Amino acid sequence: MKFVSYEHNKTDRVGLLIKNKIYDLENCSSKLGKQLPSTMGEFLKGEDENMNIARTLETEIKNGGEFESIELNDVKLLAPVPHPTSCRDGYAFRQHVATARRNRGVDMIPEFDQFPIFYLTNHNAIFGGGDIFLEKDHFEKLDFELEAAVVIGKRGKNISAKEADKYIAGYMVMNDLSARRLQMEEMKLNLGPAKGKDFATTIGPWLVTPDELEKFKIETDSGDKYNLRMTAFHNGKQVSDGNMKDMNWSFAEIIERASYGVELIPGDVIGSGTVGSGCYLELNGTWAIEAKEKNEEFTPIWIQTGDTMELEIEGLGRLKNRLILSNNDYSILAKKKNV
Repeated sequence: MKFVSYEHNKTDRVGLLIKNKIYDLENCSSKLGKQLPSTMGEFLKGEDENMNIARTLETEIKNGGEFESIELNDVKLLAPVPHPTSCRDGYAFRQHVATARRNRGVDMIPEFDQFPIFYLTNHNAIFGGGDIFLEKDHFEKLDFELEAAVVIGKRGKNISAKEADKYIAGYMVMNDLSARRLQMEEMKLNLGPAKGKDFATTIGPWLVTPDELEKFKIETDSGDKYNLRMTAFHNGKQVSDGNMKDMNWSFAEIIERASYGVELIPGDVIGSGTVGSGCYLELNGTWAIEAKEKNEEFTPIWIQTGDTMELEIEGLGRLKNRLILSNNDYSILAKKKNV
């Protein structure tokens, strides 16, 4: 199944996406004598029971049942989970970590291979596709991060990696927008990331359930992985190319660690971390090294105001955002205390 959240009368609604038509879950389920909630957050709280009703509804629609629908192009899509209960972001791709460290002239950290890590980011700064308005300081080396993400669909604590895939409601594309100047300055204090990351994370365009990805699945002893190509486009030009199967830590392993002593609840979002070649922080370093070897000049590339970023994962869709400077010229970078 594919789920979308969309705007209707200034409220968010959840629907099934089938052949570019949206079927409102609350309205359509009533024809089955059931009553699904109107929002994704409430829908996910119903766990397997609500998922099973939605699956029955999907079958009825595909079998020719008459249900009211809306054309996909006639609505404004929101983030698939507009109000996540939390948002964690992992560090699962070794290629990204190793290359970024090499470009900074430091060795690969051995702890990467010992346990999966993540950080908690601002779950109240989650957006879908479309225009994203950012502050002046965010455009100081503004970067994208090409990632996959999962949404937790069942409540659980101390979940083993062996069982963790059963707790995933679905997959989607994630762009972990990063203000690199803010991030690099604050992390000199070994705390964060904070202001470099907490202003905007985009997810979408829809939530895809695991059964939709069955043909791409790679079963491993440490959880399911998926052979899904991941690409990024900056103003229409491709700048990144990776694959979700290259996650060195599976989502199951990240969930195992995240749930240790902590209850995960439906609506929690967990990102994979950046795929190899999936951000300018990594790419600029690589391109700079290559230019130096050729005795060429190199100017780092960052996202500028008005630019468009499109992130696509095979089977999960394409997430498109335009990044725009807000009218506010207030700067925290200018407010450094002299001591």
